[in-house]
Amino acid sequence: MFRLKLCLFLLIHCVLVLCKRGDVKPDWAKKDIRDFTDADMERLLDQWEEDEEPLEPDELPEHLRPQPSLDFNKIKGSDPEQLLKLTKKGRTLMSFVIVSGNPTREETETITKLWQTSLWNNHIQAERYLVEDNRAIFLFKDGSQAWEAKDYLIEQDRCEEVLIENKPYYGKHSSKGKVEKVEPSSAKEEL
Repeated sequence: MFRLKLCLFLLIHCVLVLCKRGDVKPDWAKKDIRDFTDADMERLLDQWEEDEEPLEPDELPEHLRPQPSLDFNKIKGSDPEQLLKLTKKGRTLMSFVIVSGNPTREETETITKLWQTSLWNNHIQAERYLVEDNRAIFLFKDGSQAWEAKDYLIEQDRCEEVLIENKPYYGKHSSKGKVEKVEPSSAKEEL
């Protein structure tokens, strides 16, 4: 019986000693929070995130996401647009759209809102921001959708120009777009 009491006493004593050790804080943790240096704050953040599970790749900030693997078999010939489309998949991309004529800000708002709605109806997610009276930014969370949107936008009557990755695409009804149409056919006639 005495042995049992002794073992129980030693066991409780060991548990208390071990628990007491866990409460010992490092010197930097005993300081007032207002006296913390940047290094102390960094240690506190590391300690806070120590037991957290890592985030899923789609939850990471864009600059920390892994690059998508490119399947070069999907690229038709040496089409640079197809290559750009594949490299921008899953990345944020901005395109600039210029409305033709001399529209007021309200007209540009109405026209680009209609275009944005049409894109959304076609499952192309784009945020729209007006920059000038005749210019808007379309922001695509999935950059590969920008080229599909470009194909739609250049067909519109009031689209002057779509700019993606510093490359202009002129609307079919714009003065520059009509010149582009004439040039390729005249080059074929010369051959």
